[in-house]
Amino acid sequence: RIERSNLSRQFLFRQWDVNSFKSDTAANAAMAMNPGMKIVAHQEKVCSETETLFSDAFYASLDGVCTALDNVQARLYMDSRCVFYQLPMLESGTLGTKGNTQIVVPGVTENYGATRDPPEKGFPVCTVKNFPNVIQHTLQWANEIFEGTFRLSAENVNQYLTTPNFREMLNSQQNTKLDTLKSVKETLVDDRPRSFEDCVVWARLYFERLFNNDIRQLLHNLPEDKLTTAGTPFWGGSKRCPKPLQFDMNAVCEDAEMRNHYDFIVAAANLRAKMYGIKGRTEEEYFQQFLPEIIIPDFTPKQGVKIQTKEDEKEEEAPPADMDVDSECDKIFAELPAPSSLAGFRLELIEFDKDIDEHMLFVTACSNLRAINYQIPTEDTHKSRAIAGRIIPAIATTTALVTGLICLEMYKVVGSANKELPIEAYKNSFLNLAIPFMTSTEPQGPAKTKAMLKGKEWEWSAWDSIHMNIGDITLKEFMEYFEKEYNLEINMLSYGVSLLYSFFANKKKVAERMTMSMTEIIKDVTKKEFAEHQLYVILEVVVNDIETGDEVELPYIKFQFKEAPH
Repeated sequence: RIERSNLSRQFLFRQWDVNSFKSDTAANAAMAMNPGMKIVAHQEKVCSETETLFSDAFYASLDGVCTALDNVQARLYMDSRCVFYQLPMLESGTLGTKGNTQIVVPGVTENYGATRDPPEKGFPVCTVKNFPNVIQHTLQWANEIFEGTFRLSAENVNQYLTTPNFREMLNSQQNTKLDTLKSVKETLVDDRPRSFEDCVVWARLYFERLFNNDIRQLLHNLPEDKLTTAGTPFWGGSKRCPKPLQFDMNAVCEDAEMRNHYDFIVAAANLRAKMYGIKGRTEEEYFQQFLPEIIIPDFTPKQGVKIQTKEDEKEEEAPPADMDVDSECDKIFAELPAPSSLAGFRLELIEFDKDIDEHMLFVTACSNLRAINYQIPTEDTHKSRAIAGRIIPAIATTTALVTGLICLEMYKVVGSANKELPIEAYKNSFLNLAIPFMTSTEPQGPAKTKAMLKGKEWEWSAWDSIHMNIGDITLKEFMEYFEKEYNLEINMLSYGVSLLYSFFANKKKVAERMTMSMTEIIKDVTKKEFAEHQLYVILEVVVNDIETGDEVELPYIKFQFKEAPH
């Protein structure tokens, strides 16, 4: 939805549009400019979780995709969809005075994911976790707290409740399975709230843990007068010695003009309630009356805790020497309710969104409280939003220029349906109005891989696949098809991370699967049903030429197991 902060950087939104859906508002604004347009607006996020809505039939109805995305992960996902469905993609973006456009045409240009920008340099883990010295460190820490508390913990619980082979899945994650199980038990059993009052109690105890107890534990391990091996003070320079916070509901931070203590409790309690489907509250009178009644346990420092002081060290609470992790996991499993006893119960995963005020209130208050711990100047919600979202203000001239450039490429795509333009007809552009500088270049062609099929050379790219539309055949028929059509012998066949066939597999299991249809095998291995509107699965093979015995590298197989509805 549209937040007030969007108004300063989005051109289609006005004051009266706040709290409206962005897609509806943009569609209405466009149709007001051109009443002849017909637009269907969706409010759902386009991602792997919504592929039942944005299905094979949906993409089959499209002639192309024009993106306006603000992160690389979303661009890569849309790129993968466009490659799979053979759709052109018009990609563009701005960053202050900088702008870029990229045209992606099936079979002609490389796809967006073929080249990657280097990842942004992050902060060292030990600095963010124990030794912050600038507000960017505390904001990153607060963001990680948000993700772990309101998304990952709910995700772990939902996996436990919905994954039939959850125990086996954990066994493949030996380093983290005990922590994952503790998180599930804590979220589903120990700290599961039954009312909003429980959420407020949890938030108050969480405040005490993060901003008082954890700091006192750090100072227990690394006292204020600690010396290094060289005899110099450990706390000094960029390492600021922290101070624990005493909760004060009426405390006001003058720098940020916020009540960080109170704001943290309100935001944390309401996010916790939302996660469990409990109705929240924000009346100050209620919190003023209830918070003083909460009993806070005395702090007792833990023994055996190792603090990470360098990037290459690990931070851990040392387990007892005789601890058997598998036995501990078994004990926790025995204390968890059976998934069948909670049929239909799910937690809501809350993903951080800088444009949702409730999310930013938590992150800003959490960051500022951490900053106060370490005597770092605090920031208000507006400035914190810009830092957390790495927002560089939009500039109208940059946006207008990028829009014009990508529209020029759109004309080439929609105006050339009956003819194929050569790659040199398309242009990618980059500009920086601050210099000023602008350049347009021809796109790169897709990288090619050579394969020998029936004695003939075949060059294929990321745009190519082997499309099999011969029904939901058995595994035996599938293998015979490759032998007959391509003179290839299948050594391994996989669907995602699941191995469907291999030459070294159990002979009895292979013989059993040979008579099963491809979809039956996939459902048997993954323990999941197909979406009602799903028409395809992506399969990958390792194959050898039957005559030469040489391995042949092939693109993925687009296996269509049923016809599209008419």
